[in-house]
Amino acid sequence: MRYATVIVDEARRLAVAQPEGDWRLTAEDVTLLDVIGGADVTATGDVLRQPEFALPYRPPTIFGIGLNFHDTVREMGWAIPEKPYLFPKLSSSACGPFDDVIVDENLTTRADWEAELAVVIGSRVRDLEPASALGAVFGYIAANDISARDLQADDGQWVRGKGLDTFCPLGPAVVTADEIRDPQNVGIRTWLDGELVQDGNTSDMIFSVAELISYCSHHFTLHPGDIILTGTPTGCGDFRTPPIALRPGNVVEIEVEGIGRQLNRVTAPGRSAAASG
Repeated sequence: MRYATVIVDEARRLAVAQPEGDWRLTAEDVTLLDVIGGADVTATGDVLRQPEFALPYRPPTIFGIGLNFHDTVREMGWAIPEKPYLFPKLSSSACGPFDDVIVDENLTTRADWEAELAVVIGSRVRDLEPASALGAVFGYIAANDISARDLQADDGQWVRGKGLDTFCPLGPAVVTADEIRDPQNVGIRTWLDGELVQDGNTSDMIFSVAELISYCSHHFTLHPGDIILTGTPTGCGDFRTPPIALRPGNVVEIEVEGIGRQLNRVTAPGRSAAASG
């Protein structure tokens, strides 16, 4: 199944993808977070052929994983980590798959893209072993873990660098776990102003999706709706020669195979996408 939150008459509504490719609305009082938590839902509402996708839901907690692709670590010139590199990504950083990404150049001049497969937890779990960890997955979603590299470097930890508002576009849909049979064989791509800049596959992960879920669950209780970002393939802007940073006026698109594609325009604070080009 594929679930999304859409805008209808200026209200947010839950929709379910239909076999023919259209989307159908559900009851007005059901949210995607309700469904992730176990609520029943029936798609009996209007059919939407061109839905306006919004942020699917605001995650209770977002766990980020850094340095989890072999090619990325080699590109950075770092050693392969012996355990997952874990950081928080603030829930307030989440935005929709077609929302503007706000880059305030008074705060950062090294904003960077990171296309990722993200895991949506479906049950309250703790102390999972890798062999059973995928059983806790409700589904998967595409994510762009936008990062302010200068703030990361200045602080030595990544809360500001990863947590600015709009720095975590999610969506357009949550795809249930049964539709992603092998999370270790999923293509991930990014385009900047139409140019392909990332083209990787989760097969290059250092720690598998199951290992990441297990690792997080041994340190924290995971709850329905929590999201784990699983790392990004090579091709980020800050590690290029010369480096490339996101600037107002850019358009960044990401695609996670089997899940969907985002398109976010980069804007300055207080400016619309049209005003910034």
